[in-house]
Amino acid sequence: MSIWDLVAWFFWSFVFISYLMVVFTIIGDIFRDSSLNGWLKAVWVIFLVFLPFLTSLVYLIARGQGMAQRRGEQIAELHAAQTAYIRETAGSSSPADDITKARGLLDSGVITSAEFETLKAKALAS
Repeated sequence: MSIWDLVAWFFWSFVFISYLMVVFTIIGDIFRDSSLNGWLKAVWVIFLVFLPFLTSLVYLIARGQGMAQRRGEQIAELHAAQTAYIRETAGSSSPADDITKARGLLDSGVITSAEFETLKAKALAS
């Protein structure tokens, strides 16, 4: 086996893996698209199975712009959900809330007045 056979093997492996990624991206986009009914989704998948290369090219040319829009919308929805989850989990506290919580701890005797002053200074500094 020569070095050029090895280079050719790596090249064709790369082409094949890239092709598989395109096909799986198209399949994901077909099922993500709510404007297509079930029959049209089935037709696209059948053509992808029997004429994969030609169908991939036609799909990318005909529906490529919509793929980008649907993917962008999905990313925006996921980002909004993640942001909402982070805000819900972390909570939003203001310096006044932190001081009120520290005052409650001081009143209940959990912390000393020196610790209260330290917490108050940290809250006002942030």
